[in-house]
Order: sequence, then C-alpha cells, then structure tokens
Amino acid sequence: MKASGGLVFGGRQRAAGFPTVLFGHRSLTVRCYSSSPDHVSFIREVAAAEPPKHLKHLLKMLQVKGESIISPGAKQGLLPLAIPLTKSSSGSITALLRWPTAPAGMEMPVVEVHKHGVWLLAKDVNQYIHRILVEEDTKSSQESSDELFQASADAGTELYKKGDFAASQISSVDSYLLKKVGLFPDILERKIKHHFEKGDNVSALVTGEFYTRKEHFPGFGRPFVFYAEVLLKVGRNMEAKDCARGALKSPWWTLGCKYHEVAGIAQWEDEQIEYIKEKVSAEGRQEDIKKGKEPAQVVLDEAAFLLDLASVEGTWEDYVDRIAKCYEEAGLPDMAKFVLYRD
Repeated sequence: MKASGGLVFGGRQRAAGFPTVLFGHRSLTVRCYSSSPDHVSFIREVAAAEPPKHLKHLLKMLQVKGESIISPGAKQGLLPLAIPLTKSSSGSITALLRWPTAPAGMEMPVVEVHKHGVWLLAKDVNQYIHRILVEEDTKSSQESSDELFQASADAGTELYKKGDFAASQISSVDSYLLKKVGLFPDILERKIKHHFEKGDNVSALVTGEFYTRKEHFPGFGRPFVFYAEVLLKVGRNMEAKDCARGALKSPWWTLGCKYHEVAGIAQWEDEQIEYIKEKVSAEGRQEDIKKGKEPAQVVLDEAAFLLDLASVEGTWEDYVDRIAKCYEEAGLPDMAKFVLYRD
C-alpha cells in the first residue's frame, strides 16, 4: 500500500460522480453574511489552520448562488476532515478539506461532500472564486447579474476582470478555465468524453494520462479511477486493472465513487478491506513497529486506514473516536480535537 515520494496524505504514504444522497445531519442554517467570521475563527481555533484569505467572499458568492451557510461544526455524518461551508437546495454540501498533512498545492481544497467521501471542486478558494466569476461572465445578458461580482468584492477584482473571457477569443469556457484558471476534474473528464464522442480515442487516452499526473491532483484517487474506465472503454483491460489498483493506493474517500466500483476494475474482492482490518488491529500495529516503523507513523497510517474503512459504507461516526485517538498518539492533538468537534 505504499508509494514513492514520501508525502503523507491523511497519514500514510500514497501515490498521488458520487451519488447525490447525503448522510442526514443537523445543521445550523445562517441566513446573513455575518456568519463568515465564524468559519474563519473555526478554521484558526478548532481546525488549527490558516483560513483562506478570501473565504468570506466565497461564502457570500455561494449565498448569491442560492446556497445556505451552515455551521462549520455541523459535521455529523460527514468525512471528519471536512469543514462545512454551505448547503444547496438539493442537499449537497460544499466544504473545505483539512488534511492532517497536506500535499503541496492542495493545502485546503474546496470539495463537495458525499456519503462515501468527497469530490474535488477546486484546489483552493481563489481558484473556485475565479471559476464562478468566469462562468457567470459567460452567461447571456438575460441570465447574468452583477450580484456575484459584487459579492466577490476585492477578491473578484484581484482574480478576474469582467469581459476577460470575451477578450481572450478562446473558443469555449472549458478551454478558458483550463488555460487561465486551473485544472478541474469535472472539466477534464468532460473533455475526455467529448474526444470519445468525436471518435478520437487517441486524444481521449492522452488527456486521460495527463489527468493522472501526480503533480495535478496529489492525494486524490479520482483521476486514476476515471483513466481506468477510459482504458476499459478501449479494451486495454490489463492496464485498466493496474490503474484501478493504483487508485486504491490513494485515500478511498477521494475515488469519486464507491470503493467496490473501483475494486471491481482492479479485480479485487474484499482482500484489501481484510488487509486493512488486519493493519488496524493491535497485532498489525505491533508488527509494523517490529519492522522498524516509527510509532508516530504507525498511528498516522492507522488513522488513514480507518478513514478508508469508514468510507466503504460511509459510517464516519463509527470510526471518529479511534481516528482522533490515533492523531493524539501521533502528537497531533489539534487534529484530534478537530475531527471530534461537533456542534
């Protein structure tokens, strides 16, 4: 279950569309902009992290888009590493991800939270604000309004000038976003699907391989899952199997689908689940220590394995106490406090 590189994503070393039903949870809905400092202080004092500079602007923009701000402590039934921001009318939750040890360039990504994990929306708050403004600017005059630009305030001025898309003469919004804003999983996947629709399998494969480059979405398994599906589509089944197995070296809650869908492509049944259950047992911990692994790393690995197990059924609350205990033993009391915190 190890990969080269040495970065610890969620505790253990790893290689670099969910269903829409969410776990029910009680949430405090706040209908005024003044709630944004609550998220800022929560991130600083409870999550023990540096709040994104333009978080308050993103919260205002999401409100304009019709989402309701919820308490950052409304974490019941959610991935313990998520910091809830807003909830849409359909029930989807936008959140920040607080890694125990963040991969470079992914310090606090914006994610959509689902029962079995998260979907990456943007690598950071600025990137997400930038995308929202571009997409708003490209709407027809009848659909577009200035509210989002007003809500973005100085963040918007810093990131995007209205009319920049038209002035660029780039053919499509997706192309503009990829060239001028950043890489987004949904756009790359849409691009690959368009290649297939045109019968251009070579371009689909090239783009799929590009999607999986470790520097693009470090810590996330979703690119490897999608590329495995692409390989299956063109009949390269053995490569698809290897790619799916590579995906399962990432946190299982970053796969963008249920674990068993990926395990099926990997041609694994439940042996990986059983392997992890052994690793988180007292015997498994002692075995790792006997092999010379540092005790702090052993318990960080255990926390990551427990998150994986919880993601299989989406039963986060069943594991949160053990996960927090692991962080405490690893010398990360702030992470322990954060994952346990509930309103």
